[in-house]
Amino acid sequence: MDADAKKRAAAHAALDLVDHDMLVGVGTGSTVDHFIAALAARRHRIAGAVSSSEASSRRLREAGIEIVELNDAGDLPLYVDGADEATRHLDLIKGGGGALTREKIIAAASRRFVCIIDDSKLVPMLGRFPLPVEVIPMARSLIARKLVALGGQPVYREGFTTDNGNSILDVHNLRIHDPAALEAEIGLLPGVVTVGLFARRGADLLLVAGDGGIQTLKR
Repeated sequence: MDADAKKRAAAHAALDLVDHDMLVGVGTGSTVDHFIAALAARRHRIAGAVSSSEASSRRLREAGIEIVELNDAGDLPLYVDGADEATRHLDLIKGGGGALTREKIIAAASRRFVCIIDDSKLVPMLGRFPLPVEVIPMARSLIARKLVALGGQPVYREGFTTDNGNSILDVHNLRIHDPAALEAEIGLLPGVVTVGLFARRGADLLLVAGDGGIQTLKR
């Protein structure tokens, strides 16, 4: 099974968790694009979607799914999103697509966070994928120096601006032994908007698509 077929399989597995009249939180990325395409067939059975990015909002509208603002939605029963890396402890790195801040907000507002990935994203330790950090533009150099002091090699994501108008630093060469502690440490740096570690509020359910089918990991 190729990578795209695995992503499609993970997305369809998550579809089984969508109940009638449910308001669904929807993430961002190539695996989530498959979820949106599958969700389109149920658009008349759900109450709508809360989207984590402008890109996903466009796809949802094209699929005929109503967009609901989080401020109007309250707590969400379900949030479905992908990840750039995940461990068996359900700690995640997210933000390769640049939507990490809105993704983290929706995850915090959701009672159940379901992460869908193909098996290439399942790793024993986070850090092989560069860790995205969204920063206020004027703080970019300051935060980069702080990240170097933590042992990382930050690279400015040139030509990219987040939906919130901010910049991204992608931090290479980190071996993340304690994701929750590092998430808190980086998150407290003045000028950091969000760090792409999802450990303090990681996934509740991880659906991993591989050649042998879907593997389900629970927190």
